[in-house]
Amino acid sequence: MINKIQHIGIAVKNLDESLKKYTQTFGFQLIHREIIEDRGIEVAVLDCKNTKIELVADYSGKSTIKKFIEKKGEGLHHVAFNVNDIQSHLDRLKGSGIKLIDENPRAGAHLSKVAFIHPENFNSVLFELCQD
Repeated sequence: MINKIQHIGIAVKNLDESLKKYTQTFGFQLIHREIIEDRGIEVAVLDCKNTKIELVADYSGKSTIKKFIEKKGEGLHHVAFNVNDIQSHLDRLKGSGIKLIDENPRAGAHLSKVAFIHPENFNSVLFELCQD
């Protein structure tokens, strides 16, 4: 069962500039910033009351975010759902024929477990499952 939308991921070229724009324009508060070495990205999580915005930037020069921005430009990257048991969701999705990017969860920001569902399943929208 999906609990809620946990965050909306936005791919950005310059994390500092984007962070300044989002906090100054909308008044969102920065609640977490982290480099995720194994994915080559840096994330900044902003609180917007009922959900969060996750600004995602390339850190390594070869991340999937860098490739995404080169192909599609900056903008909406993914929608993340909070779940209680990520592995059971992945098993159920796979069993129903849904194509997954991650068949098993991996480490995400803020000590979470995450897994991505291939965008070809849902009108080219990339969905992420997150378990705190």
